[in-house]
Amino acid sequence: MKTGVRVLGVAESFVKGASKRSVLAGVVMRSDLQIDGFAFSTVTVGGLDATESVLKLYRVLDRSDIRFLFLNGCVISWFNIVDLNQVHGELGIPLVCVTYEESEGLEKYFKEYFPDWEERLKIYSRLGDREPLRLNTGYEIFVRYLGLSREEAVRVLNKFTLQGSVPEPLKTARLLSRAIIRSGIINLD
Repeated sequence: MKTGVRVLGVAESFVKGASKRSVLAGVVMRSDLQIDGFAFSTVTVGGLDATESVLKLYRVLDRSDIRFLFLNGCVISWFNIVDLNQVHGELGIPLVCVTYEESEGLEKYFKEYFPDWEERLKIYSRLGDREPLRLNTGYEIFVRYLGLSREEAVRVLNKFTLQGSVPEPLKTARLLSRAIIRSGIINLD
């Protein structure tokens, strides 16, 4: 993989019960792990605007050199679901969604907390199953991927993961989103 290959890593942060919106951070990182740009957007906590917020973040960057999109989860901001198929379809770049723990699914939570649970379940069902994947670091993660093969997903994830289970673009995006939350410089109400 060329050192100039760029990934956009997207992660979010929010404080449940403290605000109505969360911060979504996107970090453009080269495969030599140099940061090459970043952007922010917000997502409604418990809403259904995560897909549009991810797309907005990508559009704000206005970068034609981003080759892959990494998402730190596709159910973010208290059950706000990123429609991976829509994101991949609109952006036309390979996408890898990473999670770190096994799960029995979210249907019971949709039914318990949301009157629009059927719509959420429909979007969630379109995501498909996650696949376990072992990184070169020895850690197991769970992924969904579109626009690339499993082997390509493994290769790009390993290229961007130095240690542990979290790829560097996602780790950096998560740190940035948390810093924005703590700073209080964005009104999230």
